[in-house]
Parts: sequence; C-alpha cells; structure tokens
Amino acid sequence: MHLNAFLLLAAFLFCTGVYGALARKNAVLVLMSIELILNAVNVNLVAFGAFQRSIVGHIFALFVVAIAAAEVGVGLAIVLLIYRNRHSIDLTEVDLMKG
Repeated sequence: MHLNAFLLLAAFLFCTGVYGALARKNAVLVLMSIELILNAVNVNLVAFGAFQRSIVGHIFALFVVAIAAAEVGVGLAIVLLIYRNRHSIDLTEVDLMKG
C-alpha cells in the first residue's frame, strides 16, 4: 500500500474528530472526538515510521496512546463531576458553574 492511502485515512479521521469536537454538546461525544484526533495522529506516526523503515514512529505512537489514556481518565472524572453537580452533561450548561 502507498503512503497516500494512510494519509487520507488519517486526514478523514482528523477532520471527523475536529467536527465532532466543535459541533457536539455532549461531553462524552467530545471526548470520543478527541480520541479520533489522537488516533489520526497515531496513523500518521506509524505510516511515516513504516515508510522510512524506522521504529521511532511506533515509539511516538505508544506515547500518544499513553497520553490518550490519561486524557480519558481525567476527562471522564470531570464529566462525572459535572453530572453530579448539574445532572446533565450538556456542555452549554457548564458555564453556569462559574462562581
């Protein structure tokens, strides 16, 4: 397979993730969209690593997976706190929590 196919896949994933992060009001769907963006980065890193016959892209992809896991843990904790206080995870209501 050619590098262009993987780059097109990554571009599609990235654009879908950006659209989801900007257009959604549900916090869980926004977190899933951010995961799509990070997966697009992983596809690019692995594709360029395989294209250059280097392991560096795979190593950076593992770091991105670790960062994504930490992001999910912190993000879901924040979503649970918002749900506990507001009984909704609609992001338009989060600004009402300002003191």
